[in-house]
Amino acid sequence: MDPIVPTKYWQVLQNGKIECTLCPRRCKLIDGLRGFCFVRACQKGQIVLTTYGRSSGFCVDPIEKKPLFHFLPGTPVLSFGTAGCNLGCVFCQNWDISCSRELDKLTDEAAPELIAKMAKALGCKSVAFTYNEPHIFHEYAIDTARECRKLGIKTVAVTSGYVLPDPRREFYEWMDAANVDLKGFTEDFYVKYASGSLQPVLETIEYIKKETKVWLELTTLLIPTLNDSEKELDAMTGWIVKNLGPDVPLHLTAFHPAHRLLDLPPTPASTLEKGRGIATKNGIRYCYTGNVHNPEHEATHCHNCGKKLIGRDWYELTEWNLKNGRCRFCDAVCPGLFEPKPGDWGSKRLPVRPTDFS
Repeated sequence: MDPIVPTKYWQVLQNGKIECTLCPRRCKLIDGLRGFCFVRACQKGQIVLTTYGRSSGFCVDPIEKKPLFHFLPGTPVLSFGTAGCNLGCVFCQNWDISCSRELDKLTDEAAPELIAKMAKALGCKSVAFTYNEPHIFHEYAIDTARECRKLGIKTVAVTSGYVLPDPRREFYEWMDAANVDLKGFTEDFYVKYASGSLQPVLETIEYIKKETKVWLELTTLLIPTLNDSEKELDAMTGWIVKNLGPDVPLHLTAFHPAHRLLDLPPTPASTLEKGRGIATKNGIRYCYTGNVHNPEHEATHCHNCGKKLIGRDWYELTEWNLKNGRCRFCDAVCPGLFEPKPGDWGSKRLPVRPTDFS
């Protein structure tokens, strides 16, 4: 399989350079140069994707690990990524993949048809584009989603949401769920620590919620002194309720020193508690904490009667009180996508190789 495929999101500028129009970076390239993401390059006067059909690895994960708590709970998801990223987060938790400049690390080759076949054979309800930014392998992700849909398998994007309107529209036509990483809530944070901009991310989040049927959840990694102030958390959660409504789940997760941000301490549990309290005060009905062990704050409670609907202990489901997506106690709707019975995949992690299915 040729890993180099033409793309359509580019234009020729008056100075002869080729501008990539996939993401807000709008990299302007000449032949032989790669964009910031490293995987989209200028060749023969056009932008090509250089990693089509190549992955950094495949693994069956619990869907809760994405994290998605209101989308097919308890089920296995076939997860994979490629290499590169169109943001430059100094705190990246998957930096060895997203910051990779060595394409020979992409050792697993798999055509979209094979990925769908793998998911079906493994009993996965969905396939997740994760580990690095799926928007930068736009064509590969969409082709895979198309093949998955033929087999009744759903697709999930775990993304930063840093993408321009036209490719965004095409991309989310094929997704069934997304967890968008809202990294902070100030332009200063995005510029200094993610080499990006906040507004395009907010536009993507609003687009998914208001213009598509894609199930949406949000994640924010709380980093001590950088994006965890009460003022910022109040502004962020207030924006979420005002612009998205109260039912979009928010995952507040703990930072651990990584990549180029090693001089800050891990996020204390008290910061997550504070953030969850602010979110709840502002009207968010489903706010979860992550990267720390707190079963009470991993559980889903009915927004109407307060009873526990789904109990969780890390990635294990411990309680289930939903009936046809409604509270068993008061019949209130719990937003999300739920099957009549939860999955029983638990916390297992199963690495797989495409060669076993070809």
